[in-house]
Amino acid sequence: MKADHAVTAATEPDTAAPATGLRRGAFLGYRWALLAFLLAGAAQIALAGLGVFSLHDQGDAAFAPHRALGFAMAGIALLILVLAVIARPGARAITGSAVLVVLTSLMQSLLAGLGDDHAAYGALHALDGLLILGVAGYLFFWSWPREP
Repeated sequence: MKADHAVTAATEPDTAAPATGLRRGAFLGYRWALLAFLLAGAAQIALAGLGVFSLHDQGDAAFAPHRALGFAMAGIALLILVLAVIARPGARAITGSAVLVVLTSLMQSLLAGLGDDHAAYGALHALDGLLILGVAGYLFFWSWPREP
């Protein structure tokens, strides 16, 4: 019963009903997926730096791990959105999860592609990455119950 209260308290104010087994499981999955996303984001920054400092040896192939992890993170963002819709943790979480999907799957690819021709778009690609991690961190922080 305590787990039901924790999910309800973390997700919605006093009006929410206790979560069912499916919603509770989806909510726990939502939290873990957000944590995995944040850890992947830290690795993504390291891979970007590794790619930049390996350019002279490997050329564009230096960014292959960074690119591959970026596509994996877009998949994790989609999973986060699906889990948020199932868990129904509130409008803030569902909206934020949808924003993660758009930023990771659409904006990052668009800005990276445009960055090949114009460095300013490459800079926006990096700033969008920080925004993505900020949104994910915000969602992760607010997914935990608050003490009254």
